[in-house]
Parts: sequence; C-alpha cells; structure tokens
Amino acid sequence: MKKLNEITPIPKGHQIIWYVCRVLLLLFGIYGIFNNSVTMFLMGLVAIAFSHLWDMFQMFGGRSFITRVDYFSQTILNVFIVYACGVYILNTRTNIQFFDIISHFGSGFIATWFAYDFAVVFQGRKRHLSPALASFFALTFSMFIAVGWELYEFTMDRVYGYTLQTSNIISEQGLVDTMEDFICCCVGSVLGMFLVAFYRNGIIGGKNRKILRAQVVARSKQDRKEELEFLGIEDIKK
Repeated sequence: MKKLNEITPIPKGHQIIWYVCRVLLLLFGIYGIFNNSVTMFLMGLVAIAFSHLWDMFQMFGGRSFITRVDYFSQTILNVFIVYACGVYILNTRTNIQFFDIISHFGSGFIATWFAYDFAVVFQGRKRHLSPALASFFALTFSMFIAVGWELYEFTMDRVYGYTLQTSNIISEQGLVDTMEDFICCCVGSVLGMFLVAFYRNGIIGGKNRKILRAQVVARSKQDRKEELEFLGIEDIKK
C-alpha cells in the first residue's frame, strides 16, 4: 500500500486525465487567439503551467520534499483548472451565478486537500504530524488562498478597470460578491478538511482502510511512548 511520504509511479488512469486536461487547456488558449483575447490566451498558458506542477517538482530528482505529495492532488487540480476555464468561456456569454459558487467551493476543497498532504510531507518521514494540526494548517492555507484571490480581483478592478468583483461606488454588490466567495470557499475548505483527515487516517476509505487505521494507531502509540520517555514520565496505561 502506498504511503504518503513515498514516491510512486503515476497510474496510467491519472496520466490519461492529465494529458486530456492539458490538451483541453491548449485548445482554450488557441480559442483565445482566434477570438482576439490576449487575456484568454495568457490564462491558457498559465493554466498549462499549473497543470505541470507535479512534473516540475520531479526535476529535483526526489530531493525536494514536495515531490512526495500525492499525485491525486495534481489530478483534481487539473480537472478543476479545466472546469474554471470552461466557466470563463460560459461567463462571457451567459450570467449563470452558480458557476461562480461551484468554482470557489471547489477551490477551497482542493486547496485543503493539497495542504493537508503538504503539511504531513513537510514534517518529514521521521517526525509524525498530528492530524488535528495538519487539518488546522490545511484550513488556514485554503482560506489564505481565498484572501489572495480576492486581493487579485480587487487589484485588477482598480488598476485595469475590470469588473471581477462587480463593484461600484454606489452599491454594496462588490462587497456581497466578495463575501459570497469567501463563504463558498470556507464551506469547501471545511468539508475538504474533514474528508482528507478521515481518509488519510483510515476512518473512511477503500479496501486498505483497516490497514491504514492500524498503522495510524501504532504510530500514535509510538509517538506517545517517545514523548513520555523524553519527559521522563512513566506511561501508566501499559
């Protein structure tokens, strides 16, 4: 069974998803060229770059700790990027509000899932991180991403005259839009936090759930033993 801190080959199914997503993003950029949209073309290039994050980190030859982050994070990120680009095209022709809700909810979920794995891997192979602390880090990391995105939208509106936050000086529509985005991201982050924590600790999952749970319990007991030995306290639960 794969452990989070181990580097393993990417399954064929995931590779196929990655390639399909990259082709679709390339078509998105080409579509922008033929529609005289420099913004769309540049978005396509940036999106393709983000779809190669996991591959880029492999250039370190396994020496970078982030190469041990599960490839599943890259898969869901690639799918989400394709979805977001599709929504961008739809929003230029329609005004369907629930697309924006799904986008921010999904971004919160994905950021939380990645951040949990990132925190555990960053801690290292020999030092185990508390699931509660990893969950807290994941939640705050996701909300930090949400704040950064809203800062980006505000800056683009003020500097380049965009309407990303649909705001004007005589209406609270921009404030409402921003708060709705935060709320959707927060809901997605909280849900993602619980799901990834339960999955990584064997509370929910597939056929290896019981094995994983046993490993987590054994690791927890070992950590407790080492902590008590360091403090010079005898374990009364022996």
